[in-house]
Amino acid sequence: MSNNFNESVSELKPDLSEARLRKRYRAETRFRIYGIAAILFAIGILALLLGSIVTTGFSAFTQTEVALDIHYESTLFDPDGTGKFVPLSSGNYRKVVRKSLRDLFPEVTKRREKRSLYKIISSGADLSARKYLLSNPNSIEKTKRIWIKSSADIDSLNKGKIKRIVAESERRVKNNQILWFDKLSKENRVRRTFNFTLFSAGDSREPELAGIWGAAVGSFLTLIVTLALSFPVGVMAAVYLESFAPKNRWTDLIEVNINNLAAVPSIVFGLLGLAVFLNFVGMPRSAPIIGGTVLALMTLPTIIIAGRAALNAVPPSIREAALAMGASPLQAVTHHVLPLAMPGILTGTIIGMARALGETAPLLMIGMVAFIVDIPKSFTDPATVLPVQVYLWADAPERAFVEKTSAAILVLLVFLVAMNLAAVILRKKFEKRW
Repeated sequence: MSNNFNESVSELKPDLSEARLRKRYRAETRFRIYGIAAILFAIGILALLLGSIVTTGFSAFTQTEVALDIHYESTLFDPDGTGKFVPLSSGNYRKVVRKSLRDLFPEVTKRREKRSLYKIISSGADLSARKYLLSNPNSIEKTKRIWIKSSADIDSLNKGKIKRIVAESERRVKNNQILWFDKLSKENRVRRTFNFTLFSAGDSREPELAGIWGAAVGSFLTLIVTLALSFPVGVMAAVYLESFAPKNRWTDLIEVNINNLAAVPSIVFGLLGLAVFLNFVGMPRSAPIIGGTVLALMTLPTIIIAGRAALNAVPPSIREAALAMGASPLQAVTHHVLPLAMPGILTGTIIGMARALGETAPLLMIGMVAFIVDIPKSFTDPATVLPVQVYLWADAPERAFVEKTSAAILVLLVFLVAMNLAAVILRKKFEKRW
């Protein structure tokens, strides 16, 4: 009887093993499906986010312009008729611009209608007229057709951002302005061109005059200060802790604190900069030098950790061979170990700099949220950075700043992607395998 029982059990074992294997394979298949689904879901969300930013901000790279026939009268520079001409840069260009616009619509006579008519063009139209005459001084007493930026509302209307079918009380563009704009379009006086102002001007209260060049220069100057302070200090700290520091409780405490500092919220570094660099040291507020100093403190732990990992990845035989040939410990590190570890250190540095480029919170604490119109020319001039510029435009009430916010985000993303690609290329180019 026992033999029959053993035979029945032996017959069941293959069936149980096959059932367990099938169950395990099904579980592994489900796990792979869940992983692929999670990746596809993440890619879909990322594509949705980028698609929303691109579709919103792409129109900011073009600008609506209106052609006006401007007559540069000589009386513009001799308003009193005394023969004492003022410089070309001091003429009343707003007067001639508005006169040329009124000449196109002679039926507009009431003061309120004139004010509404003037809102078709940008408030900086006189700057364009002056710029043209300064470049062509022989245009005095001549009529020239000049393309003037339209106002932000007319630009939004031309781009379809403002719907004509909406009631007049619910849109910023009035019915008479739409009629005037349509007349200009029929006369081929309206065009859309590339918005060079976006990449050549600083911030402005008027959306059609606002640009990101001031913030881009501020970001560049700030990153120079950050790199100049964090890279040498971070590399020296990594070399000392990895190659020369004794192993005791003090160095262990330092290592733990460095690892903790890498996870500290960035706004804490902003509070440190506000308390120490501004209130105690007295550094200039809203300047790239203090912004770079604060970001250097934030980037330093990342560079130290990446530097130690890169130094530790160099085979010990390199150091031992140098020491066996008579090199001192310092020479072995600086001449042999450090050059081999430099690609990894540069990769960590670029990643840390990319993180610093996208930071906003610490810079808000030290005053780099100020409204800056002029392009900074030195490390001590008032400046802002691209993430703060995005923050300011996102908080602006004008509808036209919405597309400029997305456009600035796209430019910032291009910078971040370029810096990360540089890190990958450096690692691939200089990486050595043993």
